[in-house]
Amino acid sequence: MKSKRIKLQVNVPVSHVDAVRIALGNAGAGKIGEYSHCAFVSSGTGYFCGSSSSNPSIGSKGVLEAVAECKLEMVMNSEDLRVVMEALKISHPYEEIPVELFSLLDPQECLS
Repeated sequence: MKSKRIKLQVNVPVSHVDAVRIALGNAGAGKIGEYSHCAFVSSGTGYFCGSSSSNPSIGSKGVLEAVAECKLEMVMNSEDLRVVMEALKISHPYEEIPVELFSLLDPQECLS
């Protein structure tokens, strides 16, 4: 049975985007045909305010913070998900990682 494709989107501080992108690529994310480490990165601003129980890696508890971030997008096969998520957990600096996962349709099946 053919594996499902998943798209991962994660917000990463600009200072860490290359390290996270490479770690995810090394773990199996970003495989498209005969290519590896494929990714799309766009820039923006992330906002958050940590509670008194938080431990923010950037900014201070109880203060609304604005951080230059990148949205990193990569696709993967479903069987690589666990390893990719472990790589994300290790390489991402945030205490709570803003990540989204999407199940994808196979574009080749849609074209045939």
